[in-house]
Parts: sequence; structure tokens; C-alpha cells
Amino acid sequence: MTTTSPRAVIGNLCLGSAPDSWGVWFPEDEHQVHYTRFLDELAEAGYEWLELGPYGYLPTDPRQLTEEVGSRGLQVSGGTTFGALHRPDKWAEMLAHTRKVAELTAAAGAHHLVYIPPQYRDEKTGEYTESPELSAQQWAEFGARASELGKILLEEYDVRLCLHPHADSHILTQEEIERYLNESDSRYANLCLDTGHVAYGKGDAVQLIRDYTERIGYVHIKQMDPDVLAQVYAEELSFGEAVKRGVCVEPPAGVPDPAAIVHELSTVDAEVFVVVEQDLYPCSPETPLPIAVRTREYLGGRGLSGTRRPNGGARA
Repeated sequence: MTTTSPRAVIGNLCLGSAPDSWGVWFPEDEHQVHYTRFLDELAEAGYEWLELGPYGYLPTDPRQLTEEVGSRGLQVSGGTTFGALHRPDKWAEMLAHTRKVAELTAAAGAHHLVYIPPQYRDEKTGEYTESPELSAQQWAEFGARASELGKILLEEYDVRLCLHPHADSHILTQEEIERYLNESDSRYANLCLDTGHVAYGKGDAVQLIRDYTERIGYVHIKQMDPDVLAQVYAEELSFGEAVKRGVCVEPPAGVPDPAAIVHELSTVDAEVFVVVEQDLYPCSPETPLPIAVRTREYLGGRGLSGTRRPNGGARA
């Protein structure tokens, strides 16, 4: 039975945030705040951990990154990259880029790499760029490629591959997430559980935590507005349009219930980063900070603290 009573500190969970919560989707974009403002406001909001976000948004020189992060009392929970495991002709290019991100992630002292599959609709226009369905052959190869990439990352960089389900991508629904997990090697390819995207795909994040406990060591905690989700289904909106309409909301609003997620994660016998993500692209520069403060205060009241680091007990 799920409880919603606050706990002082949940010992196996560590709270962080990400550039996404400041409206950052791209390495460079006229609608985004400069990275120094993001870092300043992240620290001001009371967070101590951050995910790197799109490669090139924060400095890619390890020394500069370490200085920028450390001077604000921040630490890095993981890196972020984008790539297609279903396109064999892009493997070499994808691997070369992923190695760069993994190298920077490891240099920053982090051990998780959030891997986001490409969207089959353009992020800005909503136009379809490829079929929303993978072929049988593509599915058959997907798990093997994820396992191969995860093995490279773990053995060469001590970084764990955490595949991120995403709206308008081929890994979104409960069935697609489970198929990926079942067809990949648990030693190398695991899951970044994004609770909001799971809800976007009509899935059950709590059930995924229960059924695939060993595969989850990194979480994006996010909520979706059910009214906007209804518009997504009725009007076949792209994710970019859904975000503009405010599909991502701050806790405790939206689905899934963040308290239920935190409770379920608190029962896991592993140490897990829980990173706040609220898609806001595009947004005014003044929007993110007050939301970030309220979100940290709410999650802090649920027992999520960012003052300690999960150790080697992390699964994914």
C-alpha cells in the first residue's frame, strides 16, 4: 500500500536537477539561458547535483567544467546524450559522439550516461521524420546494440548506460520499454526511468520499478498534466507542441503521483539518483527558478535529499 506521509531523509535516494528544468533542449539556442545563469540558479534553488544536459551546453573542457561546477558547490550525477540504436549506418558516428560524452561524464566524476533515442517527429515543427514503428529486424538488433554500447561504456569509462524512454520515440510505451529491457543484457544496458514520459505513453512507472528493480538506478522525476495529455491523444500533437501547451507540470500536480514514485523507490535495495526534469522549452528566463525552488521544497518534504551521493550500489 502506498503511503504519502513525509519522511525526514530517504537514505537510498539522492536528488538532483538538469538543464531541461531551465528550458534547455539544445547545445545552443536563442531561447535558452546561458549556462552560467543555469548553474547560478541551480545552486540558488538549493540543489547540489546536476545532470549535464545536451553535450555542448555546459563547457566540454573537463577542467573548465569542473571549475564551473565546483565553484558553485555542485557535483555531476550523470551525462546526457542522444543517439539512434536502430540505424546501423549511423553506429560509428553515434559511438564516436557517445565516447566524447562518456569521457566528459567520467572526468566530472559521474557514472551514469542518460541515452535518449531520437524522436521520429521534428522537435520544433512536429513533422514526421521517420516511421513511428520499428521493423522486426530493427527490434531484433536494438537490444544487441544497446548491450554492445553499454559494455563499451562500462569497461572503458566506468559509466553505465541508462536508456531514457521519450515521447515521440520508439521507446515510450510500457510494451516498448519492457521489450528493450528483455532483449538487452542487464549487465550493460539499463533504464533511466523518466516517470513523465512513461505516463505520456500511458505506462505505469510504479509497476516498472517493481518488475525491473535490478535495471533501475537512475530516475527522472516528472509529471504530466492529464488534460493536456488528453489533447495529445485527441489531436495527435507532437511532444514539442505538448510542451508549449504546458504538458509538464511541477509536483504535486499531474501524473504520475510523485509521492507514490518516491515511496516505491524508497523500497528498492539500491541507491538511486532522482533528477528533476520539467520540460519548459521555450520559456522566459524568469520562469525556471521559482519552479525549481518549489519543486525542491516539495520533494524535500517527501524525504528526497541532495546532500549525499549514491555509491556503488547503483544498478543502472
